[in-house]
Amino acid sequence: MERQNVVFTHMICESLERALHEINFDKLFVLMDETTRAKCYDKIRQCDALAQAGEIIIGATDTHKNVESLCHVWESLSRQGATRKSLLINLGGGMVTDLGGFAASTFKRGIKFINIPTTLLAMVDASVGGKTGINFNGLKNEIGVFNNAETVFIDSDFLSTLDTQNMLSGYAEMLKHGLISTAEHWARLVNFDVMHPDMAELQKLIQESVEVKQSIVLEDATEKGIRKALNFGHTLGHAFESLAMEQHRPILHGYAVAWGMIGELYLCHVRKNFPSDIMRQTIQFIKENYGIFQLDCKMYARIHELMTHDKKNADGIIRCTLLSSIGNIALDEELTQTDINEMLDFVRES
Repeated sequence: MERQNVVFTHMICESLERALHEINFDKLFVLMDETTRAKCYDKIRQCDALAQAGEIIIGATDTHKNVESLCHVWESLSRQGATRKSLLINLGGGMVTDLGGFAASTFKRGIKFINIPTTLLAMVDASVGGKTGINFNGLKNEIGVFNNAETVFIDSDFLSTLDTQNMLSGYAEMLKHGLISTAEHWARLVNFDVMHPDMAELQKLIQESVEVKQSIVLEDATEKGIRKALNFGHTLGHAFESLAMEQHRPILHGYAVAWGMIGELYLCHVRKNFPSDIMRQTIQFIKENYGIFQLDCKMYARIHELMTHDKKNADGIIRCTLLSSIGNIALDEELTQTDINEMLDFVRES
């Protein structure tokens, strides 16, 4: 997979117009969820190139990242006359870019698509790296393919539409990027005032986060090796996310990852001698900004079961990415039931 074309801009219309001029397509479509259409579409609606674009609207939040929404996108494309030469623009958060990318990748065996992420989470994670997909059978991102967008446009001006919780959700992925890259990057992230962000500094941190992900994906596009580093915090975090959905108390993805990192940092410390001072400072940052995940011992068995579905597993053994220090990554670390119980005890008691 080639290096993805990521464009940082504060002039989204001009940048989009230039890109569309270079792509050969017959019909253009814009996929949005209900929230994105209300809060973000006006920023690109006036672009001349979108004058004849068809609109496709799906329900908002991760609960709609499912087969039903996927079928709606396929049906809408078909009804509006999309062909194999058509182009889909995914305008929205990670749910929209994941689902839209998968819809485009499979409609008529694949049409081109562009991502315009409108949330911090989508900017630093979901829209970059070529992963597309949907949730299925109660499991996160169970169905999907690897396929790059033609271009990803990152305009931090969209962040003015976000509430604090969604800003924090994206910031958790940035914190993860700091832990798997350099101590300098990590330090800037844990000392940044995410509750009262300096937007110019945030833009720099976003670019650094995207570069961390880009460099890893370029080395390992389909997650056979080092790309598994990007799953730090996710083995446990995805289980928290799925459990919360089952219990009808859905949580934002980044919050699940943040709480997952608490547990996995504990394992890093006891298994790999990860520095205790960095672990404590990171966990303190998470607790102060994200609160805690409500957890009791009765949930342990179900969390273990959910963890068995993680795509990094092999031969029925749960595998996890751990760190011996910032940027020093250990892949495919096997977890026992005892490891998982101790990790959950730590999350609950911390």
